Amino acid sequence: MAATLVVVLSQLLLLSTIFIITNQFGAAKATDIGVNYGMLGNNLPPAAEVINLYKKNGVSKLRLFDPDPAALAALKGSKIEVALDLKNQDLPIFASSPPALQQWFAQNVEPYLNDIDFPYLVVGNEVIPGDLGHYVWPVMMSLQNILDTKNLHGIKVTTTLPGTALSTSYPPSLGQFSAQAAADLKGVLSFLSSQGSPLMINVYPYFAYASDPAHVRLDYAQFTATEVVVQDGPYGYKNLFDAMVDSFVAAMESAGVPDVELVVSESGWPSAGNGELTTQALASTYNTNFIKHVSSGVGTPRRPNKRLEGYIFAMFNENLKSPGVEQNFGLFYPDMTPVYPVFSQL
Repeated sequence: MAATLVVVLSQLLLLSTIFIITNQFGAAKATDIGVNYGMLGNNLPPAAEVINLYKKNGVSKLRLFDPDPAALAALKGSKIEVALDLKNQDLPIFASSPPALQQWFAQNVEPYLNDIDFPYLVVGNEVIPGDLGHYVWPVMMSLQNILDTKNLHGIKVTTTLPGTALSTSYPPSLGQFSAQAAADLKGVLSFLSSQGSPLMINVYPYFAYASDPAHVRLDYAQFTATEVVVQDGPYGYKNLFDAMVDSFVAAMESAGVPDVELVVSESGWPSAGNGELTTQALASTYNTNFIKHVSSGVGTPRRPNKRLEGYIFAMFNENLKSPGVEQNFGLFYPDMTPVYPVFSQL
């Protein structure tokens, strides 16, 4: 009897060890990261095949820029969390007509609530600052009213900002929103704070590096620097990603709303389109390190040990985007073969 117990305990210990190793080094780590599902291509596979590709690679979070019916149907029962965008061009209508927004919700969200987990509804992508920016807050308020009426408190309403929302980003502690962005964000940030909802930001160290490779170190942009590259008062930065995120943190603090969490809704590195700055090796290094960094839970210098959720842009190379780097952010070619290995390296 004692010998049998020893065998059982040994087997349990082995299984526990395998589980721990898998979660430290295996595909399970990739599930902390989402991947944007862009559809600006005329040669992309059917939605059902795309969702199977997400599942095959252990990706359990997805951002959908458009409530595509085929994609939503394929996502039913997949256990993949879906951050769903409201299209930019629809915001003026939704701001002026709550019934139009209710119809959108009834068509694109409500039928799927039993089969899809929607952690976020995203009111516009990179419309602040811009001509559509002032529509974001009223649409957020109306959308929140719909959720409150239906007791859907698990769904958070947010929006997505580009780096251009900041007028100052260096050093990170001096991060400031531009005048136009600040005006559009005044109500938005208060809303997010009151609802406990995060602000989504698109963070691309590649563009900062590509704009000035003589002065922005490649290892700093790729998470491979081993020492502090930028010292900002008490905060030391070994990678540009953390510095860019913390510039948003400082900007929110300066705006008087320091308690809003951040979600990195897009980040990535193109694998072609700009010569030696955009190789498959560089793209693989960046995205692999991005996954490891975000999944580690180390946070950023201004918010240490604070989990930061992140999404890679994007699942596929999209041939209907602007020629050059914009067509080459994908992890996969349209035939679903990898552009370079990412998930298999984790």
